[in-house]
Amino acid sequence: MTTRGQDIVSVIRRQIEEFGSELTLVDVGTVVEVGDGIARIQGLQGAQYNEILEFPNGVMGLALNLEEDTVGAAIMGDPNAVKEGDTVRSTGRIIEVPVGAALVGRVVDPLGRPLDGKGPVNADRTLPVERIAPNVVTRQSVDTPVQTGVKAIDSMIPIGRGQRELIIGDRSTGKTAIAIDAIINQKGQDLICIYVAIGQKQGKVAQVLASLEENGAMDHTLVVAANASDPAPLQYIAPYAGCAMAEAFLAEGKDSLIIYDDLTKHAWAYRQLSLLLRRPAGREAYPGDVFYLHSRLLERAAKLAPEFGGGSITALPIIETQAGDVSAYIPTNVISITDGQIYLEPELFNSGIRPAVNVGLSVSRVGGAAQTRAIRKVAGRLRLDLAQYRELATFAQFGTADLDRATRAQLERGQRSTEILKQLQYQPMSLEQEVIVLYAVNNGDLDDVPVTRCQEFEDGLLRYVESTKPDIARAISESKDIADDTEAALKEAIQEFKSTFNLTE
Repeated sequence: MTTRGQDIVSVIRRQIEEFGSELTLVDVGTVVEVGDGIARIQGLQGAQYNEILEFPNGVMGLALNLEEDTVGAAIMGDPNAVKEGDTVRSTGRIIEVPVGAALVGRVVDPLGRPLDGKGPVNADRTLPVERIAPNVVTRQSVDTPVQTGVKAIDSMIPIGRGQRELIIGDRSTGKTAIAIDAIINQKGQDLICIYVAIGQKQGKVAQVLASLEENGAMDHTLVVAANASDPAPLQYIAPYAGCAMAEAFLAEGKDSLIIYDDLTKHAWAYRQLSLLLRRPAGREAYPGDVFYLHSRLLERAAKLAPEFGGGSITALPIIETQAGDVSAYIPTNVISITDGQIYLEPELFNSGIRPAVNVGLSVSRVGGAAQTRAIRKVAGRLRLDLAQYRELATFAQFGTADLDRATRAQLERGQRSTEILKQLQYQPMSLEQEVIVLYAVNNGDLDDVPVTRCQEFEDGLLRYVESTKPDIARAISESKDIADDTEAALKEAIQEFKSTFNLTE
């Protein structure tokens, strides 16, 4: 045999010796029925709940119903691309999303795919979208405030890190505006913000993004968007995906704020999926586990004890009511899960009181524990005074001539407090600014200022203190308290400014 022939034989012999075949078992099923974005699949004996399934043409599915003979899967893509008889493969992967610092400043869909045209997301790891909430042992009580920059909220309905505070109201009452103001106010601070848009119109999401960009808030914010035109399964997993992204920061001991805008549309998407999967319907056609749908999401918001990392997730879920009906199914569910609610009223909004917070129905179940000492000192009586003013104003509209002096004084103070708590959108205030203004109101320094000029007085006072007495603001900002010497200096500054302010109408 020639040398060349021997070489060929030795190569063949070596290949035979080294030949080893790896057998891989893939669970395969067949689509037996498809319609309305739901596929029924025969086979897939080993499929797990929330497992990603692979249809032909790269379309993905989500296993939601595990029945005796079939698997009910939601199609997360073009439903028309899936046909009866198609072969479906299980991937063995429970649905997960990319997480980490690479996502901050980006706009992604609920699967972590970029929507902002800035190239791929270079995330180094993934987390499952569904995780068990931290248990009681690892948690710590809420004691650190989230400064929203909205006077009415920071003073009367304080939000703490690790809290779940519901924002509830009819459409177009300023729910999203409060959430966006809270995000803008975290600029330059240590709070990472996540805005989850569920079932919103693309125009509205674009508007929110423009506002965040304009105010320099995208540097600490990531946006998860499942628009109204996206399939229901994507809208269903959006808040869980956003929460998984927040949990990655929690694991690093960081603080994050997550906004779910809004959970009403999330419940609608889940109802749609459940009915198409032929699950039994209950009240308002929602499935029986609709409470669990939101409770398992909101329980993941927590403040961890220092020995477990000390991070926190603060959740601000938004619920849209129909004609102010807070006793409907989804609103009552979420009210019972959260640690308080900010109720926005259309009547207040239409009468020019913005943010349109109803002080009587709004509550924070964390209370003063989530307030700095400075705010607690100046806002202690504000909530009670305003609630009493609203009550008195109802009676006083029948005629003020026969009211005693004390009642009239209370009405006057209430009018000025209401006026001062008005605030323009996208103009959150710093802690020291809030303290200065609220101190002036509570101390009666605005009692002789005409109601129509209260806003003008506020702007002028803040400018005056900032330019002539910057030490006051600095002292409040650094100590988060009002020391006796700071209070004396503030009183003096208010009187000095007042002497230059024209008190006529």
